[in-house]
Amino acid sequence: MSNYQDVLEQAKNLTPEEQLKLVEDLSSSIRQLVTMTPKPKRSILELRGLGKDIWSGIDAQEYVNQERDSWNG
Repeated sequence: MSNYQDVLEQAKNLTPEEQLKLVEDLSSSIRQLVTMTPKPKRSILELRGLGKDIWSGIDAQEYVNQERDSWNG
């Protein structure tokens, strides 16, 4: 049996109050790990070219004009 399964079986033998305390303690421990792990910095340039296939063949100015016209009813 895996370690996870062993721990899960042991947790099932705890009282509901002990199970809640265990969940709270595990959540707190995980939150600390997450906040300590630096997130990689992202750049807006990573979005460059995203969705360009959607806009192929569409004239940008014509699209903007149509959108503006729709505002006026």
